Amino acid sequence: MQHPAEHSPLGKSSAYIATYSPGLLFPIPRAPKWAELGLSAETLPYRGVDIWNCYELSWLLPSGKPVVAIGEFEIPADSPNIIESKSFKLYLNSLNQSVFASREALVEVMSNDLSAAAGKPVAVRLRTLDEVGAEGVAPLPGRCIDELDVAIEHYHEPLAELLRCDAARQVEECLHSHLLKSNCPVTGQPDWGSVVVEYRGAALQPESLLAYLVSFRQHADFHEQCVERIFLDLQRLLQPEKLMVYARYVRRGGLDINPYRSTEALSVDNRRLVRQ
Repeated sequence: MQHPAEHSPLGKSSAYIATYSPGLLFPIPRAPKWAELGLSAETLPYRGVDIWNCYELSWLLPSGKPVVAIGEFEIPADSPNIIESKSFKLYLNSLNQSVFASREALVEVMSNDLSAAAGKPVAVRLRTLDEVGAEGVAPLPGRCIDELDVAIEHYHEPLAELLRCDAARQVEECLHSHLLKSNCPVTGQPDWGSVVVEYRGAALQPESLLAYLVSFRQHADFHEQCVERIFLDLQRLLQPEKLMVYARYVRRGGLDINPYRSTEALSVDNRRLVRQ
């Protein structure tokens, strides 16, 4: 069965169009992957957002002078569609030789185009290089589990049965790992990321979490769907009072994708990590 992205520009030779072309955006419905996880738009057990950061964004002023900025895009996790990443890049490239009267005019155009593709309002923010540079590089919160001594032999599919907890002991903690890797479901190219798990519930065995995260190493899925799978597997095991899972992925093609899924209202720190 073909992946819906097979009809997108992903993995294909593409002409790079340098003038505004919103038709380049390629939406992919979330519903089939939700169904695969036993979910629907009406039964999502989380709230969340997918934050995209764009480091290759430029357009022309009415004078013909180019401007560069860093774009931040917030796509609701319950939007009907994700936007395929190569089509997003091609769309952004189409702004390169396009004239916009002001930064505010470009924000309005992009918000309208991306909201139409996602099926829900997408927040757009354009930031100067000085603004982003002043924020510096952020560390991840909580305890890093990457130095744990774990024997691992499963790499081809996420194995929820690897996860272990002590149901008799309730804790509130935050754990993170930089060892998340999965593959693009169309091109097979690697996607590298760092993942954070913050929860209040049955005590999770950190060694089991590390082995579970590494089991994604040859798994083929998009960033958003990997995070949703991790969230659901942990929720089923821990039965937590609260749970947040998010991943900060390494940029590819000038874009990084950062899916957040949480049982609580979100407060997102979008400062980049050292690998981003």
